[in-house]
Amino acid sequence: MVRVRFAPSPTGSFHIGGARTALFNYLFAKKNKGKFILRIEDTDVERSNLKWEKEILDSLLWLKIKWDGKPYRQSERIKIYEKYLKKLLEENKAYFCFCTPEELEGERQEQLKEGKAPKYSGRCAILSKEEAEKFKKEGRPSVIRFRVPSKIIAIDDLIRGKIKFDTLLIGDTVIAKDEKTPLYNFSCAVDDFEMKISHVIRGEDHISNTPKQILIQEALNFPRPKYAHIPLTLGRDRTKLSKRHGAVSISEYKNQGYLAEAMVNFMALLGWNPGTEKEIFSMKELIKEFSLEKMTKSGAIFNIERLDWMNGYYIRQKSIEDLTKLCIPYLIDAKLISPKGKKYQIRETDEEISENQLQNIVRLSQERLKKLSEIGELTSFFFKEKLDYNKELLKWKNMSDEELKISLEKLEKIISKVEEKNFKKEVLEKLLMEESDNRGVGPVPESPSAARYGVKDRGKLFWPLRVALSGKKASPGPCEIAEVLGKEKTLKRIKEAKILLNY
Repeated sequence: MVRVRFAPSPTGSFHIGGARTALFNYLFAKKNKGKFILRIEDTDVERSNLKWEKEILDSLLWLKIKWDGKPYRQSERIKIYEKYLKKLLEENKAYFCFCTPEELEGERQEQLKEGKAPKYSGRCAILSKEEAEKFKKEGRPSVIRFRVPSKIIAIDDLIRGKIKFDTLLIGDTVIAKDEKTPLYNFSCAVDDFEMKISHVIRGEDHISNTPKQILIQEALNFPRPKYAHIPLTLGRDRTKLSKRHGAVSISEYKNQGYLAEAMVNFMALLGWNPGTEKEIFSMKELIKEFSLEKMTKSGAIFNIERLDWMNGYYIRQKSIEDLTKLCIPYLIDAKLISPKGKKYQIRETDEEISENQLQNIVRLSQERLKKLSEIGELTSFFFKEKLDYNKELLKWKNMSDEELKISLEKLEKIISKVEEKNFKKEVLEKLLMEESDNRGVGPVPESPSAARYGVKDRGKLFWPLRVALSGKKASPGPCEIAEVLGKEKTLKRIKEAKILLNY
């Protein structure tokens, strides 16, 4: 059976690189009807924190990357590691090293001066068991080193092809601080065996760990799993991905209003090429299509604009009911609305607003949303008691003050005649188009500019209305806004624009 594992360390925020590795393991397991194991590597007591472990678990569940069985925790498996460490020590395949940090640094500097790659000289490898016991009784600090045999290790990487390692370049490696404190390569090799891991799929930054783990496997007569090292995710400048490239933790993407299905789709295409032009994949489709053979060898470039585009696509696929439920927490955070029992109220006015009304507001911004956190900025004018108007913004192209005054007066006159029951986008658009197409916005007899305002220019009516209702240059259509606001609020805002501009 195919059994893969995702083995994060809970020592910091859970970032996109780790989530992507988890996703590829999950897709491979499900494609091959295998198991996806979650292993928390928390033996680094000083740096590990339950807060980060919770963030990992919560993020995986949000992404719908569900592990099989209960998560393993290395901190609960110390007796297992102790058993195998004892076996290596008894078989003289590992030994205690008493070299001080100063001695090791001295060795390192000497090797560098000679142009050699630094590695442990093996000074303590020749100590007898009696000498080692004597030093331990004296209280000398020590670590446990693995005796690295001289050989060439070759692996057939499922992504990168054949890779060879010369163990002479490695030197005897530290595998534990003491009998109860294993280090990464040792605990990893033991756990992969104990958990019957068939395939190790991880980032290419782990390639240097692979020969060390294989040597431990061979020393303990463990079978070797198959290896696949996936390319790293890079920024546009092809350097290691960081926050300056727009990358943040998975929980922060969630908080910003990215959808889980968009994140999964985006991450899957970072290093995996489906071989077609298709860009949108559901989890079910990814499981069906995924294969390690379609993984690229070169680094995957992280593009935040592509993620925004993809997230916008998934937002547009949501029903307005579901999208509104997702947007409501962001409207609350933006201090535009607050809960009131099973309903909501507008913060500025204490006016009650139903979920149906909120749906009408969210619907107008669905096409423009790239992430849910933008909903507050895009719709804030619906929840304001008064707007701040800019005279120049209210003007369409080269309108004069007099032309703007005429437009606002004409808008007020037309809209006031529309019955409440007919106050719909289509009705308003028809009336305003007819007015602007019919030589105009209606000359005000005493106005000298009325004659030149009889041009068929719909912008002279629609633009001032848009800005009067939203206070913004970019917004949904003015008649759509008016329908949601209702007749009373629409007329109130037109009048307020006139008053504030001394019209």
